[in-house]
Amino acid sequence: ARDAQGAEFQVLLSGLRGSDAVQKPQVAARLLEAGMDKGLSIERRAGMLSALDTQKHLTPDAMDRMADFARDPASTEAGWAATRTLGRVMARESENLGDASPYLDRLITIATDAPDEQIRHLAQTAPLHNSPVLDAKATARFERILRSEGNEDGRDAAAQVLAMSSDKEHVLKTFTDAFQAEQSVCVRWALFRFSARVAGRDALPVMANMATVDPRFQPLYGIFETLYAQGNVDFIRVWNELPDQNPFGCMDRHN
Repeated sequence: ARDAQGAEFQVLLSGLRGSDAVQKPQVAARLLEAGMDKGLSIERRAGMLSALDTQKHLTPDAMDRMADFARDPASTEAGWAATRTLGRVMARESENLGDASPYLDRLITIATDAPDEQIRHLAQTAPLHNSPVLDAKATARFERILRSEGNEDGRDAAAQVLAMSSDKEHVLKTFTDAFQAEQSVCVRWALFRFSARVAGRDALPVMANMATVDPRFQPLYGIFETLYAQGNVDFIRVWNELPDQNPFGCMDRHN
């Protein structure tokens, strides 16, 4: 695969990626080395790193090297592939009841520090695929993203991930403060609705305060209040019963 030309490269990588042999440490190590090889084109390096996304487990050294590479301004497409591989292996490790926290730690580092906006956003959204319960450290790091990320899609993703934190009271306070400082109505909509995901009907006082700060949310607050008064408990059921899940056209910007 290192030397293959044209379509042969993708055929060989596809075979490697789906093989039992790719799980052998020496094979995975050679793929990682190729992905880190500055003598290869960035597209070929991206392919090598993508071929590792079927791994059942990554070593701490492999995770560190991928995370460091993704934060390199020159990594571009290959850095994006490294980030996606970290996220996919994290999801698989989580499904197999393994420890996802080492992957999450590296992904948050990428989500915070990578200079490439697309790579940062990929890392910011990676936890959404396996819904980890955030501990205090991970919660604090995603709060930093919520406060400092220049791209509103990243702040939106941070709000969604923070809704999975184990410290619900703290997250509601964070959302309250962030809502007041936030200028984007789409991020405010994320903070508003994910408050309900954090604490259900117990979030209604926080959501009422948000609707006072921004009157555009007053009709939405009335809808959530009514749905909870009807006995709804599960956030997904409340979400599915909303008459309009896209009141500010925020989802349209992703089309």
